[in-house]
Amino acid sequence: MNEIEFVYPLSLDLEDRLRVQATKIRGKIVSFVVQYEALIQGQWRAIVRYDTTHRFAHKDILHPDGSVDKQPLNFLSLNLAFTFAIQDLKSLWPWYRYGYEKELQR
Repeated sequence: MNEIEFVYPLSLDLEDRLRVQATKIRGKIVSFVVQYEALIQGQWRAIVRYDTTHRFAHKDILHPDGSVDKQPLNFLSLNLAFTFAIQDLKSLWPWYRYGYEKELQR
């Protein structure tokens, strides 16, 4: 079993980061968490999380009011879901942050 864990900075000011945790067995991902976090109003906040808890790969969109939108991922393997999660958050994190900050203003 191989454990992977790292934090990847997304912005130059280091106020946006990607937290990655995964477990591999014989080269195949068996579980993972890929989470976009942003430093907003002096506090680190989880904004979008891809994970395999609840025994299936899914995306959680986390809202400032504590509610969560859960969307299942339909990939043929957890390796593909894991790769998609990282790429989605690396490319769309500014959009996710914008939406979260707009919700905070309400």
